[in-house]
Amino acid sequence: MLLGTVLLLFLLGTAAPASAHAALDGTDPGDGAVLERAPAHVTLTFSESVGLRDDSFRVLDPGGHRVRTGEAGRADGRADTARVALPGGLGEGTYTVAWRVVSADSHPVSGAFTFSVGAPSRSAAPVDPGPTEDPLTAILHKTARYLSYLAVALLVGTAVFVALCRPPDPAPLRRPLVAAWWTLLAATVALLVLRAPYEAGTGPSAALDPAALGDTLTTRPGALLLTRLGLLVPVGAYLARTARARRGSTRPAAGVGVVLAVALALTWAAAEHAAAGPQVPVAMASSVLHLLATAVWLGGLVALLTTLRASRSAPGAATVVRFSRTAFAAVTVLVVTGVYQSWRGLGSWQALTATTYGRLLLAKVVLVAVLLGAAAVSRRWTAALVTTPAAVREPARVPERVPQPAGGRPPTEAPRPSDAGPGPGAGTGDTAAGAALRRGLYRSVLVEAVVAAVVLGVTTVLTATPPGRSAEGAARAAVPAGGVLPASVTTIPFRIGASGRGTVQITLDPGRTGDNAVQAVVFGPDGSLAAVPELRLAFTLPDQEVGPIEADLVDRGGYWSANTLTLPLPGTWTMKATVRVSETDQVSETRRLRVDR
Repeated sequence: MLLGTVLLLFLLGTAAPASAHAALDGTDPGDGAVLERAPAHVTLTFSESVGLRDDSFRVLDPGGHRVRTGEAGRADGRADTARVALPGGLGEGTYTVAWRVVSADSHPVSGAFTFSVGAPSRSAAPVDPGPTEDPLTAILHKTARYLSYLAVALLVGTAVFVALCRPPDPAPLRRPLVAAWWTLLAATVALLVLRAPYEAGTGPSAALDPAALGDTLTTRPGALLLTRLGLLVPVGAYLARTARARRGSTRPAAGVGVVLAVALALTWAAAEHAAAGPQVPVAMASSVLHLLATAVWLGGLVALLTTLRASRSAPGAATVVRFSRTAFAAVTVLVVTGVYQSWRGLGSWQALTATTYGRLLLAKVVLVAVLLGAAAVSRRWTAALVTTPAAVREPARVPERVPQPAGGRPPTEAPRPSDAGPGPGAGTGDTAAGAALRRGLYRSVLVEAVVAAVVLGVTTVLTATPPGRSAEGAARAAVPAGGVLPASVTTIPFRIGASGRGTVQITLDPGRTGDNAVQAVVFGPDGSLAAVPELRLAFTLPDQEVGPIEADLVDRGGYWSANTLTLPLPGTWTMKATVRVSETDQVSETRRLRVDR
């Protein structure tokens, strides 16, 4: 269990591919490229296969108006590309391309970039990749995902508990099974109807559009959700037949239940993280085993908790021991599959603290450590229950009627357990000790179940978070070919005299920490170049109390420049531009500027 505590750093739902959440590997034209003539197509290349939408591309001209484009398609039939045809006769200036696609793991990703024809515009259309997600849609979608994970864990785990642990009275477990089936049905329907607004980043009202739902059913995530709905029919029939078997009917084959459980797990594995990246067959098998082992452990905990709560006496030491062994086997499978999947998704140890994925993984470590601590306590209570004599574990059974000698008084009913005191085991020291053991085991299992529910919630968030390897790939993809980083361009307006207004266009290249080159151009009210006596730039980082750092600008005859400006730290810097418009007048304006590593 101590080894498990270390290895469970990579536990529960970390089935992420090497590049889940598709990262943009490159664009053609390149970001910031200046072309002599207009291109015929815009092509994007991703780190994995992506799904296209009707609105996957929006191209804006220098004035911010949308350009009519062809239908989004593929480059050379490759699933990891997206291409759109541009109309002929594009004029000179800077064009903005906003894109939105769906990763192979079913999560939408978006972005934007610019290219110029002939020469860059003085000002380009705002780079707007469109809505990332609607808050209400995101909340509903995440809630439905969490409930689906919780329901499948309870459904599979309870069924396995009944089959392998053989509780003396499985009747109390029928209600959790029915509740889990209906919850999974409702959550799957919700995920299906919310799929279209989730991909588009729109409000939940878009789920009422029949055309959008029809489009969803033609996609791989939609088809898998529909398959899950279809599987719930035979799953319900199998569970009903199992219940009838307890009353004397023919018992259904256990192999059928295994096939149904694996098929259900595949609808998660094929729709989410394991379906993308390298070693897909191995990752899919690992993901299925991971989900089923999670269900056996966590769902089994709820089943054991329900059995302990419903039983007036000990549920049977053999039942508890069987579950303890089953849970141990499930944890072993979780460790093996979790280590593999987290290696596949994390990428590096640095990603543990440098990415959101890594920090969530660390938070899960703490929760899983608590969970294993509670499990260790439960194992001690189980050991005590097993080693305690049966007379202590369970109250003595009194015959319903006591035989009487011939000719004596008629038989009388024996006192009921409630007549002897407040509850089973309260009448004697032996039965009181048995009740104490049951209460201790119940409380320990309850803690396990509560912490497990929290862990499952973190898992739900984690599976929707770009893995560390993917985040690092996206950061590398932000650097164009040749290692030249895109420049940061900021335009600052200022007033000249009583009515005129001018602007200063400041280019910081590459706009990252370290050494930067600075160029500044001053434009007059009519948009032409303006000569000014002096131009100064100063940079401060208020959060770290750094600065002001002055840029040593030199008038180059039409523009100002500084060969080297060193910005030592990342963060949101304040850039102050001071323009002297005459020998006696000057004006200062500030802008906030994000500087990354």
